[in-house]
Amino acid sequence: MLGRASGLLRWTSLRLRLVVVFALVALTAAVSASGIAYWLNRNTVLDRTQNAVLKDFRKSLEDSTRSLPLRPRCTELQDAARQMAGGPQNYAVLLIGVDREGKDCAATTHKDLLTLKNVPTSLRSAVDEVRPVDDSNRYSHHLYWQRKQVGDSPYLVAGAKVIGGGPTGYMMKSLATERQDLNSLAWSLGIATALALVGSALLAQAAATTVLRPVQRLGHAARQLGEGRLDTRLRVTGTDELADLSRTFNRTAERLEQRVEELSGREAASRRFVADMSHELRTPLTAITAVSEVLEEEADSLDPMIAPAVQLVVSETRRLNDLVENLMEVTRFDAGTARLVLDEVDVADQVTACIDARAWLDAVELDADRGTVARLDPRRLDVILANLIGNALKHGGSPVRVSVRTEGVAGDDAGSGTGSTAVGGGGGAGAPAGPEADGGPAGGAGDGGPERSGRTADAEQSGWTEDAQRPGSGTLVIRVRDHGPGIPEEVLPHVFDRFYKASASRPRSEGSGLGLSIALENAHIHGGEITAANLPEGGAVFTLRLPMDASPLAGGDRRDGGPEGPAGEGTEGGR
Repeated sequence: MLGRASGLLRWTSLRLRLVVVFALVALTAAVSASGIAYWLNRNTVLDRTQNAVLKDFRKSLEDSTRSLPLRPRCTELQDAARQMAGGPQNYAVLLIGVDREGKDCAATTHKDLLTLKNVPTSLRSAVDEVRPVDDSNRYSHHLYWQRKQVGDSPYLVAGAKVIGGGPTGYMMKSLATERQDLNSLAWSLGIATALALVGSALLAQAAATTVLRPVQRLGHAARQLGEGRLDTRLRVTGTDELADLSRTFNRTAERLEQRVEELSGREAASRRFVADMSHELRTPLTAITAVSEVLEEEADSLDPMIAPAVQLVVSETRRLNDLVENLMEVTRFDAGTARLVLDEVDVADQVTACIDARAWLDAVELDADRGTVARLDPRRLDVILANLIGNALKHGGSPVRVSVRTEGVAGDDAGSGTGSTAVGGGGGAGAPAGPEADGGPAGGAGDGGPERSGRTADAEQSGWTEDAQRPGSGTLVIRVRDHGPGIPEEVLPHVFDRFYKASASRPRSEGSGLGLSIALENAHIHGGEITAANLPEGGAVFTLRLPMDASPLAGGDRRDGGPEGPAGEGTEGGR
């Protein structure tokens, strides 16, 4: 029971625990004090009454039997018993003696209450016992008593034998009055205990309020500090432990604010450095890229000994250009300046355009229904798809399968479409002007260009209506699956980390290690998520979940002034 009560208190509030503990302590103290007081008063009352009655009985027995003959008649015993019972103590008397004829005679003042049969046997034996007389015991007989319950009333029964051959006397005194007084005392102590319990509860409530108010202020300040309000401070009064705790909190908050300001300054400086470095590198990279393209066109006419070096310079220039563009994109995300440029996109056409632009037609299978329209940023969706599909082609196993489904859309049959859309043939909405190699910019539709009208050319060819194009609520789910060996379990939690490489034996690769990280950031800015997992039958699957309409996150149809960087690349990201 105590264990259950302790376990229950651990799940309650601190205020309730303080009140309960105060109440238990007060109850224990009040009950203990009341019990001791009752016991002391009970003994005092009973001892006082008992001593008075026994003293009176001894004196009356001596006085009444002094004038009696050694063998009195029964009438004489009866008169002596009445004389004894007529005293102020009002007790019943029984006198037992032997008359002149040698017969036993019993004289009682209350035949229904006090007879020889009603006297306890143990008391009669003690009264009749003859004790040897010596220096420590001057009398052969003594006065004995005990308490006895007769019906519902307590009685005091006493007996003594007159020394020298006189009669034996017994008396019975009712203790009903004393019991009534003790019951009244018990009720008074009980009421006092209840009042003490109520008072302790009120005192505990006041103490809990006094103690918990600083704790509550401390908890509120800690929550504000956790929400980023680093200027939160507590008003400190007093010199107790709670005041010392408040001072410690203020010192901690001050140091934390200073540390965060210092780290924020360093982070801002790092972002500015990366952004400035990226911008400064773009101008020479543009010139180097132009020269490398010219060298690549003239590669056939170059010396065979020089041609490999030219190809290496061209590939590394492209790789460096992609790295700079990706660093600029990451800087935008870190600085919080990345914005959505929303448009209504046919997802199947967007996926087809992404695959077609990068010449992945023969390696990718697409399972998607036309007419699945979502209001998203087509350029950023192209970034996500290019990185996920390119990652699957580079590190997984063919064929790579891309499936497009919807969840929670009104009229959606079991949350998925049926049939497949063939990949190839010029792409759909959002396709770039021409195919580009993996890692190059693939500027999707809406990237720095004019806004599209209610229907695109592809939409008109497909016979869409205005209502069919309008995106609804729900979630767009795109899964990219490969048939490779899968992702090692120790690598899986880090696939979206920046510059993470699964193997230290290949620290340098064609990708920058930022592709999957950028894809995840583009999903987050849409209010979506990307997850990676291994399939039981083999291969890895990346699942992209985006809202069908990202307008609430973009503040409606807000568009920024131009393109925000590259369309992404198919990099290893985390593999």
